[in-house]
Amino acid sequence: MSPDAPPAPAALIDIGANLTHESFAPDLDAVLARAAAAGVVQMMVTGADHEGSRRAVALAVAHPGVLTATAGVHPHHAAGHGPQDRNALAALVRLPQVVAVGECGLDYFRDLSPRPAQRAAFLAQLEIAVEARKPVFLHQRDAHADFVAILEDFAPRLAGGVAHCFTGGPAELERYLDLGLAVGVTGWVCDERRGAALRDAVPRIPAGRLMIETDAPYLLPRDLVPMPRSRRNEPAYLVHVARAVAALRGERLEDLAAATTANARRLFALGNATAE
Repeated sequence: MSPDAPPAPAALIDIGANLTHESFAPDLDAVLARAAAAGVVQMMVTGADHEGSRRAVALAVAHPGVLTATAGVHPHHAAGHGPQDRNALAALVRLPQVVAVGECGLDYFRDLSPRPAQRAAFLAQLEIAVEARKPVFLHQRDAHADFVAILEDFAPRLAGGVAHCFTGGPAELERYLDLGLAVGVTGWVCDERRGAALRDAVPRIPAGRLMIETDAPYLLPRDLVPMPRSRRNEPAYLVHVARAVAALRGERLEDLAAATTANARRLFALGNATAE
């Protein structure tokens, strides 16, 4: 590389991108190309229901080494998940492209599924994760007490997990760390209105537990410049999240990238990215 060439971007892993969302259908190849150019070398495609999980696996099959998948049932879809669906989900989880069980957990903010159904689906997926010896990809909103109570029973048997899209403050963080969880931080941290508690917590996350994610196409960083006209978030903007997190922690971007990438590869048993 010539001395005048720009430095290579730091290698980043986006642990949560909803690339099966319909907004990505017209230009997914371009989205992946922009991510690669920004230094995002691997992305985990989130599965939020049975069909979405199958589509996430299909994307991972089509883009080996770059995309992997999670498989699970988001609490919003818990009402449609019954005992008859357990074996199908367990079979999907066993596929090599699936690196975690979820997105699973509890969401009492919207209550799109009855709370008993949410708890039942969460318990079923934790059992599948224990059987498959794969980590869990966790969602929690306005359900902290029930969420922690359920996880406490499973934590010693789980192969780890991550609190996806963590938005809480230091007290909530400490409980998750006590459970052995890693913590995923999104562009929520860039929102000075809603993200104050998270900004207080970010410097307290141990270096070995921190991961970063976009939750694309959602949670576009509020301070992104220029703002895309579509208002769609995408994995290329992970570097913006990484810079914000590094600044809050008083770290160099390169060091933050190295740590979060190593953490993701370790927890989810990810190999190194390969060119497509």
